[in-house]
Amino acid sequence: MNLKIIFISLLLVTGLVLMNSCDSELIISENKAIIGGWDKNEPIDFSFKIADTLTLYNFYINIRHSEVYAYRNIYFFVNTEFPNGNVSRDTIECMLADLRGKWYGNGYGNIKENKILIRRNLQFQNAGLYKIVFIQAMREDELQGLSDIGILIDKSSAN
Repeated sequence: MNLKIIFISLLLVTGLVLMNSCDSELIISENKAIIGGWDKNEPIDFSFKIADTLTLYNFYINIRHSEVYAYRNIYFFVNTEFPNGNVSRDTIECMLADLRGKWYGNGYGNIKENKILIRRNLQFQNAGLYKIVFIQAMREDELQGLSDIGILIDKSSAN
């Protein structure tokens, strides 16, 4: 009976260590569902805290779409609100298909998922709360065929 308890305890400790080591590299991984179409006046926002301003990070955009999506790319206006109150605005293009219309990304059936690297080895200058706001910039009032938009920020392996 003691061996069984020791074995189970060892498994639990190992599992907790592995889960903790994986999570410690991840700052945020969050997707937000788009129900129906994405209205050009409906921003999608994400907030996260940065404590370590010396570490380098990788910043990804996650895009999940169906084959009904009418374009091979998507443009975003991306507003970043910094902890010190400053705001920056960028325009980002993400390619979702090649010139022949073959979808990039992974997935089965009608849904494709793309994890697109936007910035490698990004260093945040200020500790505190950041907010990133996405606005679709495709010149359509309501963009059809997207199911999720998300971000993933993790520690860079260059550290």
